[in-house]
Amino acid sequence: MKQPFEKVVAQHGATVLRVCRVVLGSRDADDAWSETFLSAMRAYPDLPDTANVEAWLVTIAHRKAIDVLRAAKRTPLPVEEMPETPTGLGVPGSGDPDLWVAVRELPSKQRQAIAYHYVAGLAYAEIAQILGGTVDAARRAAADGIKNLRKKYPGANTKGAPS
Repeated sequence: MKQPFEKVVAQHGATVLRVCRVVLGSRDADDAWSETFLSAMRAYPDLPDTANVEAWLVTIAHRKAIDVLRAAKRTPLPVEEMPETPTGLGVPGSGDPDLWVAVRELPSKQRQAIAYHYVAGLAYAEIAQILGGTVDAARRAAADGIKNLRKKYPGANTKGAPS
């Protein structure tokens, strides 16, 4: 029997928000998070009981992030910098902002592979499904991303998740 959707949000909401923030940045992550859970709420009744709910949610978040990135390319930004400071809630590695600047500078596939593997803890097979490639390609993208992080940010702790 599936747990109530409210518990799914409580259990996986923070992970999905962190993934959205790594892929999109703080400004767009909240909208992607909301859209992720709206879509998930509609589809949740049809989700098989044996499904990996976290991987399913990260897949939805990935698609919502792509939608946000595509929309951003079509929409001009009216100001260079927002006057408000975003909340630190769900910001990965908020203690080391230089590391996350380096992560944001990675190519999209590498950044996504790092977010999904090291932040969300997904297996490479699940990442391959999300990104639409092979397991080896997902593993390679994460490895290349970590290699590039080590070059750009020698202080990065890359023995597990970025800290």
